[in-house]
Amino acid sequence: MKSTLYSLLGIALGLAAQPALAQQQVKYELSFPNAVHHEAEVNVTFSGIQSDTLKVQMARTSPGRYAIHEFAKNVYNVRATDAQGQPLELVQLHINEWGVLHPKGSATVSYTLFADHADGTYAGVDETHAHLNAPATLMYAHDFEEAPAYVTFHVPQGSNWKVATQLRQEQGNTYFAPNFQYLMDSPTELSDFDFAEWTLNEGGKQKTIQVALHHQGNEQDFARYVTQTKQIVSEHRAVFGQLPDFDFGRYTFIGCYMPQATGDGMEHRNSTSLTSSRSLDNAMGPLLNTVSHEFFHTWNVERIRPQSLEPFNFQEANMSEGLWLAEGFTSYYGDLAMARTGIYDLDKYTSGLAGDLNYVLLSPGRQYHSLVEMSRQAPYVDAARSVDPVNRHNTFISYYTYGSMLGLALDMELRQKYGKTLDDFMQALWRKYGAPEKPYTMANVQQTLAEVSGDAAWAQQVFAQRVFGRTLPDYAPLLAQAGLELRKAHPGQPTLGRLYLEYKDAGAMIANGTLVGSEAYKTGLERGDMLLALDGRKIRKEKDLEKALKKHKPGDTVNITYSRLGQTHNATHNATLTLEEVQTLEVVPYERIGKELTPQMQAFREAWLGAKA
Repeated sequence: MKSTLYSLLGIALGLAAQPALAQQQVKYELSFPNAVHHEAEVNVTFSGIQSDTLKVQMARTSPGRYAIHEFAKNVYNVRATDAQGQPLELVQLHINEWGVLHPKGSATVSYTLFADHADGTYAGVDETHAHLNAPATLMYAHDFEEAPAYVTFHVPQGSNWKVATQLRQEQGNTYFAPNFQYLMDSPTELSDFDFAEWTLNEGGKQKTIQVALHHQGNEQDFARYVTQTKQIVSEHRAVFGQLPDFDFGRYTFIGCYMPQATGDGMEHRNSTSLTSSRSLDNAMGPLLNTVSHEFFHTWNVERIRPQSLEPFNFQEANMSEGLWLAEGFTSYYGDLAMARTGIYDLDKYTSGLAGDLNYVLLSPGRQYHSLVEMSRQAPYVDAARSVDPVNRHNTFISYYTYGSMLGLALDMELRQKYGKTLDDFMQALWRKYGAPEKPYTMANVQQTLAEVSGDAAWAQQVFAQRVFGRTLPDYAPLLAQAGLELRKAHPGQPTLGRLYLEYKDAGAMIANGTLVGSEAYKTGLERGDMLLALDGRKIRKEKDLEKALKKHKPGDTVNITYSRLGQTHNATHNATLTLEEVQTLEVVPYERIGKELTPQMQAFREAWLGAKA
């Protein structure tokens, strides 16, 4: 969101000094008379209309998402009335825009919203709750971007629903946003949620952290969740040395862990939306890992923001070359805090590192795009929908994971070469661009890395080769500093390659697109092919394939029989395939494999993974 708009907060709105806008105001009322069928009724009144046609629209994308979502598809029964309740003429101008003709200063637009996808992007309504993302829920009007907005929630009669939101409470269930951008950035959960809060004092400022959780767990589960969330907050705070100055003095974790929810986490300026169908009792670690990722965003992307996302456009896809830093480094710290708090032990943390390194190092995507180019792919991949098959298994590596592994490399190198850390780098970004809310460019980030390391030539090389280029360092010696060995998990073991096979009566179907450069790709195998036999042995079960491969070693050539496009056994294909060695990597602590963990390695590891709070 526009940082300039946020400067209005905390100064009595700052709107009194703008006479042209002083009379403009937006009032929303939301009710849920048909919640069981996922409907919400929304009325929005625009006061101070200064044109002969009021243009109202639904957003097409949402903060933290970069793809087009067409939220208007869930809106119907649209109508408009004047201040006396008389109908006004309403015309649909575009797929997501309506025109209210001759409103004479004021108009109310009413509509029904269908909401059955509770996550960080859409909205979900049923008899247990309403989990609302503002862009998916609220219409807005041209020329009202600077107007204050008031939102009143009418909870179902007889329910125990409460309201959790980063909006400022005015009275009862009426809440306030200083402007359009803040309103659209404010998710809300209405339900009978569990609630906890604590307050920290920083430099005389009271900063309150809240947890509002709609879930089916017990009191002990919730208490543990809150305790470990406190630890995560403390570890991230230690990276930057302070919490941000939250607007209205508080930050709210808005969680919905219910069977009908969809797994997601979405950062906002003073809150985060957390959703999952998994429960606290069987998924506490993964759920807290999302908490960790999203809270780090409170600094990184909500305040340390790439200039290319300014201002956020709710009508177009939003592209940025900086998501490797905004999302990738956040992923690195999201995981790192899990180790620093002790929620994840060393084995759990290194297992996650190995998974990330496997994905980044073994994927062919770097042949096609640099890290900044991967970031620019966000409108195609970040919760985007595509009905046609795409080739991204070959051409794309997620900027979340790719950026995270760049963060790992820089952290290791800064520690070894310069006596600095990635924490120092993030602190420098915070001081220069986050605290003053000054959006950065890639040149700014490179300059900051040069200043922190004291080596401008190295910083230039990092950006040329790894950010704008397609190379990565050798991770084995970097991890060895911490007494961690990066090695092949199954050396000498033969494989057909990284194929995901679905075993059926006819054979083993290849369920994924084959990877560029693999032996299966070179042979001409592709998604949907049915492997029938290997060296004459029929392949019907995983054990059949294991027995066939047991006789071979990497580099051997085998004969395969397969069918394509539903062909019968009378029209099969025969080919030869060179077996590969299993390439899967693992990260193993030295002490687990009988290697010496020196005091220097132990100290390095503790400085990296040890608690900072």
